[in-house]
Amino acid sequence: MHSRKAKESAPAGHPASARPPLVRELLLVAGLFLVYKLGRQLATGHTGRAYRNGHDVWDLERVLHLPGEDTVQSLLLHGDTLAHLANTYYAAVHFPATAAFLIWLYLRRPAHYVWVRRTLAALTAAALVLHLTYPLAPPRLLTVTGLVDTARVYGPSVYGTPDTDQLSNQFAAMPSLHFGWALMVAVGLIAVSRAWWRWLWLLHPLVTLLVIVATANHFWLDALAAAALLALALAVIRRPRPTTTGGGRMWARHLPARDGALVGAGR
Repeated sequence: MHSRKAKESAPAGHPASARPPLVRELLLVAGLFLVYKLGRQLATGHTGRAYRNGHDVWDLERVLHLPGEDTVQSLLLHGDTLAHLANTYYAAVHFPATAAFLIWLYLRRPAHYVWVRRTLAALTAAALVLHLTYPLAPPRLLTVTGLVDTARVYGPSVYGTPDTDQLSNQFAAMPSLHFGWALMVAVGLIAVSRAWWRWLWLLHPLVTLLVIVATANHFWLDALAAAALLALALAVIRRPRPTTTGGGRMWARHLPARDGALVGAGR
């Protein structure tokens, strides 16, 4: 009761006044997660088209003279340990890192939490539309690439065989939400920090990029598409700006009182 009164009496821009209700946030996130999983299941059944699109993307990268994915993957194939670590990073870091980031923002930078959650929601929604309209087989499923499915060979793997996998849509390679979310985590942490070393957070999306390419789960263009969608979302969704009051430096939200955006889970 006391904390509720304190929140109601807090001035605009104060962290307590910016933090949205926890139960609502949990329901919103769970709701979008279910919608996203349903949407990904609706995208199944387009195997032939996904493989054709995969060949087109591979040919386009050659026309654009992008580095070959095999160059990066060759770094993993010198031994089982490095490949296993890369597969583990792909399987285990994506969701926990993003969730931990959002929880920390909710507790420590609530105004930024709302901004980040909205941006991630917009990115995820745009990715879902693209997954539905442009199914794409990952390079590990295309013989033309000559790439090894490192998760299947070295483990651990989060996917079953494409024809029988009922938990995920393996033909939703573009854009890569692994990279898009990692990039937003870095952008958000850089935005809320003033330390000189904050730019080191860019190592997270950089390592993620190398991992998704080296494990043959994504093309370079999948990451570029995610970065482009994130840039568009960041251009539309305004971040909080700092304001100075008698109590010191605080963050003004510049966000409407009602908020239906949320962030979900994905590839």
